[in-house]
Amino acid sequence: MKQQTLSAQQSPATYAGLQITAQLPVVRESTNQLITTPKAISDACDDMRMLAQEAFVVFTLDSKNMMISRHLISLGLLDTSLVHPREVFRPALLDGAKTIIVAHNHPSGDQTPSGVDIKITQQLVEAGKILRVPILDHVIIGREPAGRDSWFSLRESGIVTFGITQSTRKAPKNERTS
Repeated sequence: MKQQTLSAQQSPATYAGLQITAQLPVVRESTNQLITTPKAISDACDDMRMLAQEAFVVFTLDSKNMMISRHLISLGLLDTSLVHPREVFRPALLDGAKTIIVAHNHPSGDQTPSGVDIKITQQLVEAGKILRVPILDHVIIGREPAGRDSWFSLRESGIVTFGITQSTRKAPKNERTS
């Protein structure tokens, strides 16, 4: 039997007559869009304001809060969209994201969170803790133009606790008691 050697330049590799191609996971390059505020998310979701049905998106961010990508997770009905942690975190893991921000629109125009919005956000925050891909915020987009503050931040409102809670936060030295 004749032995065949492959040079370093040849690919895909051949082993026992079979072609083998290796695909290594690639971390996507970040965009130059810094995402640090709910308004920045609102601006990035401007195209969702006038949709007739709910759209749920996830923004994947690098370690400097630069957006890697925006992914559509679910396009739902007039007043609901199906959201599961598996679908929310899949793009985050594939993008190699450090953190994520989720957002969805309310076709009614009222950006007030529903009970379901709060519950799914709490579930996603817990899943993010397990995966070590924290959720920084959940922003609900209303119908007004982006410049009119037609958005609601669950983080800023304090309705949902994201990341470190007050009870687990270490007090600064001047707050500690002996």
